[in-house]
Amino acid sequence: MYAIVDIAGQQFKVESGKTLYVHRLPGSVDDKVSFDRVLLVDNGGAVRVGTPVVTGSQVSATIMEHVKDDKVIVFKKKRRKGYKVKNGHRQSLTKIKIDSIA
Repeated sequence: MYAIVDIAGQQFKVESGKTLYVHRLPGSVDDKVSFDRVLLVDNGGAVRVGTPVVTGSQVSATIMEHVKDDKVIVFKKKRRKGYKVKNGHRQSLTKIKIDSIA
């Protein structure tokens, strides 16, 4: 059984017991979170597609930890003008474990 869920503006394919990284969610470690924007549910071949969401479906998960992603370097340059700017960015992420799909 799997589902397609909208979490923080992004779509993820989730299954029970799997872990995934999403944009930073409010809450602390070991908190339970639930997502009700379920777009598709596949239960052993019986596919239910929402318009736009599947009514009555919900995905529950547990926050495992808050982490930061790898650094992304942003470098800008204009040739022959002496203009160079170097910036870096690390995205804040939350690692969650999917508990159940209902």
